[in-house]
Amino acid sequence: MADEDVWDSIDHLHTWLDANRAHDGQEGLLLRMLKLSEEVGEVAQAVIGATGQNPRKGTTHTWDDVRSELCDVVITALVALRTLTPDAREVFLTHLAGVTERSVGTGRTP
Repeated sequence: MADEDVWDSIDHLHTWLDANRAHDGQEGLLLRMLKLSEEVGEVAQAVIGATGQNPRKGTTHTWDDVRSELCDVVITALVALRTLTPDAREVFLTHLAGVTERSVGTGRTP
């Protein structure tokens, strides 16, 4: 999927969510941001399930489930960013470039 397709999908999801939201205004904005916590919790649940760390439940997930949940986190974060600004793509790419430069652009290893 091309970069533009990703951002087109994010725009479509944002539009769909806005058309079907139960809460408007500040409350709707806060709930959209909180959705990230829910998705991160699902990653944790999948990791615990994939490693069998809950002896009461055993192995309940696969690493494919973890990958899927991580994708949900990324999608949710991009939709949340799009909720805050129509220029989400540019904001993200600018921020990514800055993080990359700070992290690996100096030629130093961590």
